[in-house]
Amino acid sequence: MGTGPAAADGDLLTVQYVLATYSTRMVVQSSWTSQPFQFTLGEGQVIQGWDEGVLGMKVGGRRELIIPPSLGYGAQSPGTGISSNDTLVFIVDLLKIG
Repeated sequence: MGTGPAAADGDLLTVQYVLATYSTRMVVQSSWTSQPFQFTLGEGQVIQGWDEGVLGMKVGGRRELIIPPSLGYGAQSPGTGISSNDTLVFIVDLLKIG
């Protein structure tokens, strides 16, 4: 569940995540193999499914986000491992707000 204040639009968040596609059930990306990922919530820096799915998380919390194509990449494949119109499955750990 996490503790402290809830992540809100405009907050700078630091997260760890892993991404798999629903169609292949294969891991496509993982920040654990490189470094934590930072973005500002609610500013369109990430797919819409993240802006909606991470909202309200607390530091130390973990969420599973199952993101339909309409809130992900839609018909546009962003690169290797993600097909057009693929459902995305993320596990996101919120490390830091601010």
